[in-house]
Amino acid sequence: MRIVRAAVYTLALASANLGFAGGALAGIDPALVTGAMEKLVPSDPRPLPDLPLVAMDDATAALPKGKWQLVNLWATWCVPCREEMPALEKLAVAMPDLQVTAVAVGPNPVPKIKSFLDEVGVSHIGVLRDPNQQFARAMGVLGLPVTVIVNPEGQEVARLIGGADWGSAEAMAVLKAAME
Repeated sequence: MRIVRAAVYTLALASANLGFAGGALAGIDPALVTGAMEKLVPSDPRPLPDLPLVAMDDATAALPKGKWQLVNLWATWCVPCREEMPALEKLAVAMPDLQVTAVAVGPNPVPKIKSFLDEVGVSHIGVLRDPNQQFARAMGVLGLPVTVIVNPEGQEVARLIGGADWGSAEAMAVLKAAME
Protein backbone atom coordinates (compact mmCIF):
# COMPACT_ATOMS: atom_id res chain seq x y z
CA MET A 1 0.00 0.00 0.00
CA ARG A 2 2.87 2.38 0.83
CA ILE A 3 4.33 1.84 -2.67
CA VAL A 4 0.99 2.67 -4.29
CA ARG A 5 0.70 5.89 -2.27
CA ALA A 6 4.27 6.85 -3.17
CA ALA A 7 3.60 6.21 -6.86
CA VAL A 8 0.40 8.29 -6.82
CA TYR A 9 2.16 11.13 -4.98
CA THR A 10 5.07 11.07 -7.45
CA LEU A 11 2.70 11.10 -10.43
CA ALA A 12 0.76 14.01 -8.93
CA LEU A 13 3.95 16.00 -8.40
CA ALA A 14 5.19 15.34 -11.91
CA SER A 15 1.91 16.23 -13.58
CA ALA A 16 1.51 19.38 -11.47
CA ASN A 17 4.70 20.78 -13.01
CA LEU A 18 3.34 20.57 -16.56
CA GLY A 19 1.36 23.81 -16.34
CA PHE A 20 4.36 25.80 -15.15
CA ALA A 21 6.94 25.01 -17.82
CA GLY A 22 6.77 28.34 -19.69
CA GLY A 23 7.69 31.91 -18.91
CA ALA A 24 10.70 33.53 -17.39
CA LEU A 25 11.48 35.01 -14.02
CA ALA A 26 12.96 38.44 -14.71
CA GLY A 27 16.37 38.95 -13.20
CA ILE A 28 17.20 35.30 -12.67
CA ASP A 29 20.09 33.82 -14.59
CA PRO A 30 19.16 30.21 -15.47
CA ALA A 31 22.63 29.23 -14.24
CA LEU A 32 21.44 30.06 -10.69
CA VAL A 33 18.68 27.46 -10.84
CA THR A 34 20.90 24.60 -9.68
CA GLY A 35 21.38 22.45 -6.59
CA ALA A 36 18.56 23.03 -4.12
CA MET A 37 16.70 25.05 -6.76
CA GLU A 38 16.88 22.61 -9.68
CA LYS A 39 13.13 21.88 -9.37
CA LEU A 40 12.19 25.58 -9.49
CA VAL A 41 10.02 26.31 -12.53
CA PRO A 42 9.59 29.98 -13.54
CA SER A 43 6.27 31.04 -15.05
CA ASP A 44 4.68 34.08 -16.58
CA PRO A 45 3.26 36.20 -13.74
CA ARG A 46 -0.17 34.92 -12.75
CA PRO A 47 -2.34 36.29 -9.94
CA LEU A 48 -2.83 34.19 -6.85
CA PRO A 49 -6.41 33.12 -6.18
CA ASP A 50 -8.45 35.81 -4.49
CA LEU A 51 -9.71 33.49 -1.78
CA PRO A 52 -9.61 34.08 1.97
CA LEU A 53 -7.30 32.17 4.23
CA VAL A 54 -7.61 31.72 7.99
CA ALA A 55 -5.24 33.09 10.62
CA MET A 56 -4.17 31.08 13.64
CA ASP A 57 -6.78 32.96 15.72
CA ASP A 58 -9.53 31.89 13.25
CA ALA A 59 -9.86 35.39 11.76
CA THR A 60 -10.19 35.72 8.00
CA ALA A 61 -6.81 36.57 6.51
CA ALA A 62 -5.07 37.14 3.20
CA LEU A 63 -1.52 36.95 1.98
CA PRO A 64 0.20 40.32 2.29
CA LYS A 65 0.86 42.31 -0.87
CA GLY A 66 3.42 44.91 -1.76
CA LYS A 67 6.58 42.88 -1.16
CA TRP A 68 8.28 39.75 -2.43
CA GLN A 69 6.99 36.59 -0.80
CA LEU A 70 7.74 32.93 -0.56
CA VAL A 71 4.51 31.04 0.07
CA ASN A 72 4.85 27.43 1.20
CA LEU A 73 1.81 25.14 1.14
CA TRP A 74 2.25 22.34 3.66
CA ALA A 75 0.54 20.12 6.25
CA THR A 76 1.42 18.81 9.69
CA TRP A 77 1.27 15.20 8.45
CA CYS A 78 3.64 15.85 5.50
CA VAL A 79 7.08 14.28 6.05
CA PRO A 80 8.90 16.40 3.41
CA CYS A 81 7.27 19.48 5.00
CA ARG A 82 8.80 18.58 8.38
CA GLU A 83 12.23 18.41 6.73
CA GLU A 84 11.71 21.63 4.75
CA MET A 85 10.31 23.88 7.49
CA PRO A 86 13.63 24.57 9.30
CA ALA A 87 15.11 25.71 5.96
CA LEU A 88 12.21 28.13 5.53
CA GLU A 89 12.94 29.45 9.02
CA LYS A 90 16.62 29.92 8.12
CA LEU A 91 15.57 31.80 4.97
CA ALA A 92 13.17 34.06 6.87
CA VAL A 93 15.92 35.01 9.33
CA ALA A 94 18.56 35.55 6.61
CA MET A 95 16.30 37.56 4.26
CA PRO A 96 14.00 39.78 6.37
CA ASP A 97 12.91 41.76 3.26
CA LEU A 98 11.25 38.61 1.95
CA GLN A 99 7.89 37.67 3.48
CA VAL A 100 7.91 33.92 4.17
CA THR A 101 4.44 32.51 4.78
CA ALA A 102 3.47 28.90 5.44
CA VAL A 103 -0.11 28.00 4.48
CA ALA A 104 -1.33 24.85 6.24
CA VAL A 105 -3.52 23.02 3.72
CA GLY A 106 -6.40 20.85 4.89
CA PRO A 107 -7.70 20.03 8.37
CA ASN A 108 -4.67 20.98 10.46
CA PRO A 109 -5.90 21.86 13.97
CA VAL A 110 -4.27 24.96 15.46
CA PRO A 111 -2.80 23.07 18.46
CA LYS A 112 -1.23 20.54 16.07
CA ILE A 113 0.22 23.36 13.93
CA LYS A 114 1.69 25.06 17.00
CA SER A 115 3.14 21.79 18.24
CA PHE A 116 4.63 21.05 14.80
CA LEU A 117 6.24 24.50 14.55
CA ASP A 118 7.64 24.23 18.09
CA GLU A 119 9.08 20.77 17.36
CA VAL A 120 10.91 21.95 14.22
CA GLY A 121 12.00 25.29 15.73
CA VAL A 122 10.01 27.72 13.58
CA SER A 123 9.08 31.17 14.90
CA HIS A 124 10.00 33.72 12.20
CA ILE A 125 7.56 32.84 9.42
CA GLY A 126 3.94 33.81 8.98
CA VAL A 127 1.41 31.00 9.30
CA LEU A 128 -2.03 30.93 7.68
CA ARG A 129 -4.48 28.09 7.11
CA ASP A 130 -6.46 26.79 4.14
CA PRO A 131 -8.70 24.34 6.02
CA ASN A 132 -11.03 23.54 3.12
CA GLN A 133 -8.20 23.44 0.56
CA GLN A 134 -9.97 26.01 -1.65
CA PHE A 135 -6.85 28.15 -2.07
CA ALA A 136 -4.63 25.13 -2.80
CA ARG A 137 -7.12 23.69 -5.31
CA ALA A 138 -7.44 27.04 -7.08
CA MET A 139 -3.63 27.08 -7.40
CA GLY A 140 -3.61 23.58 -8.90
CA VAL A 141 -1.75 22.05 -5.96
CA LEU A 142 -1.94 18.27 -6.15
CA GLY A 143 0.61 17.27 -3.51
CA LEU A 144 2.59 18.84 -0.69
CA PRO A 145 4.82 20.68 -0.18
CA VAL A 146 4.56 23.29 -2.92
CA THR A 147 6.34 26.62 -2.67
CA VAL A 148 5.69 29.64 -4.87
CA ILE A 149 7.62 32.85 -5.33
CA VAL A 150 5.24 35.82 -5.42
CA ASN A 151 6.13 39.29 -6.71
CA PRO A 152 5.02 42.53 -4.97
CA GLU A 153 1.95 42.68 -7.26
CA GLY A 154 0.70 39.42 -5.74
CA GLN A 155 1.53 37.28 -8.78
CA GLU A 156 3.13 33.87 -8.78
CA VAL A 157 6.35 33.99 -10.82
CA ALA A 158 7.86 30.58 -10.01
CA ARG A 159 6.92 27.30 -8.35
CA LEU A 160 8.83 24.47 -6.75
CA ILE A 161 7.01 21.21 -6.17
CA GLY A 162 8.34 18.99 -3.42
CA GLY A 163 10.74 19.75 -0.63
CA ALA A 164 13.77 22.03 -1.03
CA ASP A 165 16.53 23.52 1.04
CA TRP A 166 15.27 27.11 1.09
CA GLY A 167 18.03 28.05 3.51
CA SER A 168 20.73 27.11 0.98
CA ALA A 169 23.06 29.51 -0.81
CA GLU A 170 21.40 28.53 -4.12
CA ALA A 171 17.92 29.42 -2.87
CA MET A 172 19.04 32.75 -1.46
CA ALA A 173 20.90 33.61 -4.69
CA VAL A 174 17.77 32.90 -6.77
CA LEU A 175 15.54 34.94 -4.45
CA LYS A 176 17.97 37.86 -4.28
CA ALA A 177 18.19 37.91 -8.09
CA ALA A 178 14.38 37.88 -8.35
CA MET A 179 14.05 40.74 -5.90
CA GLU A 180 16.50 43.04 -7.76
